[in-house]
Amino acid sequence: MASDSTLMASTRAEWIKFRTVRSSVMGVAVTVLLTIGLGVLITTLVRTHWDQLSPLRVATFDPVSSSLRGSLFAQFAVGVIGTLFITSEYTSGSIRTTLTAVPNRIRLIVSKCIVLFITTLILGEFVCFAAFLIGQRIYLGVVPTASIANGTVLRSVILAGLYLTLLALFAFALGLILRQSAAAISVFVSVLLIVPIIGFFFPQNWQNDFMRFEPSSLGVSMESPFAPSNTFGAWSATFVLLAYVVATLAIAFVLFQRRDAGSNQ
Repeated sequence: MASDSTLMASTRAEWIKFRTVRSSVMGVAVTVLLTIGLGVLITTLVRTHWDQLSPLRVATFDPVSSSLRGSLFAQFAVGVIGTLFITSEYTSGSIRTTLTAVPNRIRLIVSKCIVLFITTLILGEFVCFAAFLIGQRIYLGVVPTASIANGTVLRSVILAGLYLTLLALFAFALGLILRQSAAAISVFVSVLLIVPIIGFFFPQNWQNDFMRFEPSSLGVSMESPFAPSNTFGAWSATFVLLAYVVATLAIAFVLFQRRDAGSNQ
């Protein structure tokens, strides 16, 4: 019972930190703006130019993923949220104070992960459901729409929010490993943006196998009602991304236990 109470207390303290830090508040605002704002912009453009699309584009059009497209830009915002949730303490030196208050390092990191997971899950699901519902409303009467009552559509929207959540945890793990905001964010952006570009230089028969394991490709599969060609299905993509997060967090846990808390090296 005492252990549960201690975990609850440290989790409550981490929640207070999270909601009072300016970077977290700004990150949440940017996530909302990118997911919903770009979703509205993209769906409005599709509606405006619908009559100009080719028959092939019309036949293969996906109203679900098009309305959720903003989440693929918001992934960078949640990455910054996750990274700064830990690296800001190393930058300010407050990590020593934090460990004085919570000397059990595993409990501390578990508390941070709980706060980050719950917060970004609520945020991710909110913005993805809002973007989807607003997008379908914009399409109404002109562009084919999708209903949330459809199980496949509901799965896509839910997994889109989960995708943002898992990326936030992945970024947090990178921050815990590297301990420097710029380095962790650079690696995060490189994994999502630079690595896919490098993949285009591989032979064609390698590209398909390589690209489907890339986090952004996994995100596209997770938020699509039907798996794009040469990619994983929605649930398989979810488990692959989850494996990335678990493996990175495991490495971060081990290093956090072994290294001096006050060093950012």
